[in-house]
This record gives sequence, C-alpha cells and structure tokens, in this order.
Amino acid sequence: MTIAFLLTTLVVVVTPGAGVLFTVSAGLTGGRRAALVAALGGTLGTVPHLAAAVTGLAALLHSSALAFDLVKYLGVGYLLWLAFATLRDRGAITVEDTAPARPARRIIASAVVTNLLNPKLTIFFVAFLPQFVHPDAPGALGRMLGLGAVFTATTLVVFVGYGLGAAAVRRQVLDRPRVADWLRRCFAGSFLALGLLLARAEA
Repeated sequence: MTIAFLLTTLVVVVTPGAGVLFTVSAGLTGGRRAALVAALGGTLGTVPHLAAAVTGLAALLHSSALAFDLVKYLGVGYLLWLAFATLRDRGAITVEDTAPARPARRIIASAVVTNLLNPKLTIFFVAFLPQFVHPDAPGALGRMLGLGAVFTATTLVVFVGYGLGAAAVRRQVLDRPRVADWLRRCFAGSFLALGLLLARAEA
C-alpha cells in the first residue's frame, strides 16, 4: 500500500455521492444512531462491487453494454424514486424528537441499495486497483482484497464523519422549520442530479 493509493482513495470517498447524501440525510432525520447505521449500510454496499471486480464480473459490465445499461438504469430509477419520495413526503426531512425511530434494517437496506445500484463503483475498482496491483503479479488476489479492505474501511470512516456531522447540526434544523424544508428540496434535487449523471455514464 502506498501514499498514492491512500490519497486517491480518500479523494474518491470524500467526494459526495449518493452514499454520502443518504448518510447525511439519515443523520439529520434520525440522529447519531441513524447516521451510524446508514454509514454501515453504505459501506456494505461497496463490498459487492469489490467482489465483482476481483472475480471478473466487472469485466462483464465493462465489456457488455447490455449488462452495464441494465444495472445503470436500475440505479437511475432508484435515485429518481428517492428524489420523488423525498420531494413528495414533507416529513422526509424531519427532526422531531417525538418521531418514531426508523428501523435499522430499513436504513441499512436502503443504504446498501443506494450504493449497490451504481455500476460506476465496479468500473472504478476495475480501473483503480490495477494501478496498484498488476493482475498477473504473484499474490495479486490477496493484495487486491487487502487494498479493497482499506478502501472499504476508509469509506466507513468518511461516511461516519459525514453522518455524525449532520447529526450534530440536527438541533439547529429542528429549531428552524424552513431550513428542514429547504434541505428536503436540496436532497430531492441532489438525488435527481445524481440520477441524471448516472444515466449519462458510459461503460
């Protein structure tokens, strides 16, 4: 593992995407517990992409336009659904102390799906890992798994940071109902924008 790998990983993970957006939303609506659960779910959503890259499934997505488009449009549809649901539900961004806590399994499932239905993560692993581990080198599989584990751990740490940061300002949002309404629209717009960007992605 090199400094270049760590820096590249950090830049990729810190850059806000659907997983970060979902975790921040969870932190604002449900507090620290929801933020931590969402961060865990979002991180778990990266594991299948790593497994796909290591086992060669990513090569299929990269070479087959049909397979890539199928996964891509499933992801686009899910992000657009999140945008619509967030905009429609005026309670989507609420921080009422008396509101019932969202079940952890539902948060994890939504977070996993958010990152799972993003074929660009798999393609990223295909383009990213070979820069640091040649596939034909001795012990390449073990090294790729090790670097993938570092990427996953970094994802968890960054997601937790985003989520806890959002949970920390939860009270300020609670005291300003207009801020909550503005955030609801921003989240809906962000999910919509991410969906449109994903729709334009090429294998």
